[in-house]
Amino acid sequence: MNALEQLSDSLASAVQLAGEGIVRVEGRRRLPSSGLLWAGGDLVVTAHHTIERRSDVTVGLPGGETVGAKVLGRDPATDLAVLRLPKAFGKPLAAAEAEKVRVGHMALAVGRPGAELQATLGIISAIEGGWRTPFGGQLDQFIQSDVVMYPGFSGGALIDAWGRLVGMNTSGVLRGVSLAVPARTIARIAQTLVEHGRVRRGYLGVGVQPARLAKPHGASGQTTGLLVASVEESSPAEKGGLLLGDVLLTLGGKPLASMDDLLAALGGDVVGQAASLEVMRGGKTSTIQATIGERPAPVEEEEE
Repeated sequence: MNALEQLSDSLASAVQLAGEGIVRVEGRRRLPSSGLLWAGGDLVVTAHHTIERRSDVTVGLPGGETVGAKVLGRDPATDLAVLRLPKAFGKPLAAAEAEKVRVGHMALAVGRPGAELQATLGIISAIEGGWRTPFGGQLDQFIQSDVVMYPGFSGGALIDAWGRLVGMNTSGVLRGVSLAVPARTIARIAQTLVEHGRVRRGYLGVGVQPARLAKPHGASGQTTGLLVASVEESSPAEKGGLLLGDVLLTLGGKPLASMDDLLAALGGDVVGQAASLEVMRGGKTSTIQATIGERPAPVEEEEE
């Protein structure tokens, strides 16, 4: 057997191994998606955007059996949803060591949108540190590959050449980009969804845009703040006394130079907590106290 045949067999074996932990998820009207067996095998992690109903979700198992599943929780900001199976099935994938996954490594996207596995081959094309999605969710890494995302591959696995899980493939976070939610992020969010059914994120209720300061502010020499362009009625911002035209400088002592800074400051365990907002108003700096609310979840309609 030559080297090319050995490589081909190795990749096929990696797909077969990963396939023991990949399921079909039927949670929308037409096209099924894929999912990952998780924890002890009685949970399934899949892509939130492929679950269009809260009941009558079914899961096609690696052995061919189809069972009902209950939606335990979902997080649109990271495009993750967790389903509960009636009992443990199959074998969850082992995770790759995040520190050893590098740009240029071979990667396979594996899904089960039908009865059988499907796979495509590519490479890891980009890895960056912690990254915030356009919806405010925090990923431990930005992992992009050049694998082809066939219909129904969202919720499936991006694996390395040994069949280990790098992340969950999704087309629901960035349009036109093959993005993988890292295994470490899946573990963190899935645990929260199992325990609470949702991920609580802070909410002020303001529309803001970056604004250059007349002079540097604070010890860090901050040169940009966030101009308040709108304040929602009955929001924490309104109750705290924020006004149109105010410039937010810091929240809880953290400088606010961009929208990402504000999302980061609201992303921790801050819901229900009183927070100090440093504000520039009429050329003068003052401090306002606001109780951080919880960002409302998107309204989801039950599929007919």
